[in-house]
Amino acid sequence: MFHKSVLIQESIEALAIRADGIYVDATYGGGGHSKEILKHLKGGKLFAFDQDANALKNTIQDQQITMINSNFRYIRNFLKLYKAVPVDGILADLGVSSHQIDDPERGFSTRFEGGLDMRMDQKKSLTAKEIINQYPEDKLIEIFNSYGELTNAKKIARLIVSSRKEKEILTTADLKIVLSNSFRKGHENKFFAQVFQSVRIETNQELDSLKDLLVQSVDLLRQGGRIVILAYHSLEDRLVKDFFRSGNFNGEIQKDFFGNPIIPLRSINRKPIVASEAEIVENRRARSVRLRIAEKI
Repeated sequence: MFHKSVLIQESIEALAIRADGIYVDATYGGGGHSKEILKHLKGGKLFAFDQDANALKNTIQDQQITMINSNFRYIRNFLKLYKAVPVDGILADLGVSSHQIDDPERGFSTRFEGGLDMRMDQKKSLTAKEIINQYPEDKLIEIFNSYGELTNAKKIARLIVSSRKEKEILTTADLKIVLSNSFRKGHENKFFAQVFQSVRIETNQELDSLKDLLVQSVDLLRQGGRIVILAYHSLEDRLVKDFFRSGNFNGEIQKDFFGNPIIPLRSINRKPIVASEAEIVENRRARSVRLRIAEKI
């Protein structure tokens, strides 16, 4: 099963699509958002990125779409290659695709036993297995603390380092066994979700890629063009919120010589758009989504 797109109508409305415009779906996945964008285009163009080659097997047959098998952090290079700058809108749904989570061999899910892989782009060399078995303890602490916001990051890292000396940690089940006494009773699911999120973010350099996308979007968007981001955890959402507000990642608005704020984007929605109860019932992965919209000034 491919990723069931979240907040489709809200995303399309947020883009304010022009029929002859140029748009980017930075996270193609199952093509849900791309299909809706194409319905609104007449003479326009859509460039769809996905670093997972499996996603491109689900390609839409339409002359207006160009598929690009690459991480969206390289968006500027490809759009310039296709002479597609400036663009009218950029959409990025940062959720992990269902087909990735539901494939045990990919190692994304806490529910299935599989190898510690977690690569979204399987051409990359760094895997979750390498992180768990080779990263030094202080680096593991940093990952679990920063990317999982785990309060017992030191204990987790220590257990991993101690266990791997005896036996290599090869599968998701191995990792869960090593950490089987590291969570409070009744909090097992949340705990392992945070652990797996930490390792996945490090494996795929997700936050750095998001920063690259946001920074490049300012130069790529035409005046009045929009960027729409769907984030699923606080680390992503905070980066998006701060950048939309201030044009940087510390949230502090810079001013020019005359005291005027230097802000490249204008937030369209002060509060993020969230999924309705009905959509959450239909698609549980929608429960944590936060949609933010900004327009180039």
